Amino acid sequence: MSTVAFHTLGCKVNHYETEAIWQLFKQAGYDRGDFEKNSDVYVINTCTVTNTGDKKSRQVIRRAVRKNPDAVICVTGCYAQTSPAEIMAIPGVDIVVGTQDRSKLIGLIDEYRTERQPINAVRNIMKNRVYEELDVPAFTDRTRASLKIQEGCNNFCTFCIIPWARGLMRSRDPQEVIHQAQQLVDAGYLEIVLTGIHTGGYGEDLKDYNLARLLRDLETQVKGLKRLRISSIEASQLTDEVIDVLRHSSTIVRHLHIPIQSGSNTVLKRMRRKYTMEFFGERLDRLREALPQLAITSDVIVGFPGETEEEFMETYNFIRDYKFSELHVFPYSKRTGTPAARMEDQVPEDVKNERVHRLIELNDQLAKQYASTFENEVLEVIPEEKYKLDPNSGLYEGYSDNYLKLVFPAEESMVGKIIRVKVVKAGYPYNEGQFVRVIEEETQPV
Repeated sequence: MSTVAFHTLGCKVNHYETEAIWQLFKQAGYDRGDFEKNSDVYVINTCTVTNTGDKKSRQVIRRAVRKNPDAVICVTGCYAQTSPAEIMAIPGVDIVVGTQDRSKLIGLIDEYRTERQPINAVRNIMKNRVYEELDVPAFTDRTRASLKIQEGCNNFCTFCIIPWARGLMRSRDPQEVIHQAQQLVDAGYLEIVLTGIHTGGYGEDLKDYNLARLLRDLETQVKGLKRLRISSIEASQLTDEVIDVLRHSSTIVRHLHIPIQSGSNTVLKRMRRKYTMEFFGERLDRLREALPQLAITSDVIVGFPGETEEEFMETYNFIRDYKFSELHVFPYSKRTGTPAARMEDQVPEDVKNERVHRLIELNDQLAKQYASTFENEVLEVIPEEKYKLDPNSGLYEGYSDNYLKLVFPAEESMVGKIIRVKVVKAGYPYNEGQFVRVIEEETQPV
């Protein structure tokens, strides 16, 4: 029996798609091998969001070629889509497929084995208007499942290459989403994370259907779904209708990831982000009114070309005043091929790093502050794995619905179930918890 080994770089969507590609190989009778061992086929799912992503992707490809020079080396993903020629030029690469036509991979491998000629199967992604259906009935990770609901993005922010790697916005058929969600719940997952390239844009290309309706339909039609999380949503996509759904939902968790990127209107304009801080603030006010204990996490790019100390402080103050509960802070890095990489006034590295540190300090402060409001409260947590910092302590870690990371005494049998945990000591990145009880059993149908 042939073996296939995978290596995934980049985001959650890539990880989701690797699982989907594995399903195709499984159906074709392959065994899944370890990437660090000898395998008949290697599939490298690449990332291109930064120049470093490209570089790492190339390193992993070369590693696979060295592992087994006789293996079929297949490269897919975003870097494969934007730079197929660069990848084909790496000695030992046999097949390149971009961010579409993944279902043809098995056929391409058979073709390569007969012809022994490298195959470049990358097509123009910008012409694609149809969502590529890839089935993922289960994941290697057993506690939360991702469910991809859309592909592509129409925004063309000046720092971002992704529309060129993923194409334009296309939504998955709502019936497919609901069917897939039911499949995942039936496979034992209690939490589903809706994911995509521009997740909150779901439905923008559909007639008479939108994200709010999808959220409602998932809640009413998927039997046994306990938790629904949206991986990321833009402020402009938080319509009054979506906020209304969140307010009344008992399934959607008290956590939203809303990328801000910058808190300065002048920087946002240079980024070609389509909102002002006044609008962003107004949406956050509406959300907090509907869900007072909501955790709001965000992405911030520090040191975008031309960012002055004043502009940085606008970002800093906005985040401080609106009390975000956690930030992912990125120093701006040039991505070749984007307008921002060609802008004058690139910010010096030392200035960027100093600003990053200031925001990280603010993040630690805000995260502790948010967590402390839940001290002595009992939260619902899904244990994920043994406590990473001390695996022999009998402690496990997992996330509450409002995205607090808790460490608490538990047992292996509780992994993937919903349990009640009391927050005894708030902190960051970990909160200390005390096990109260398993609630899984109470909610199961008799």
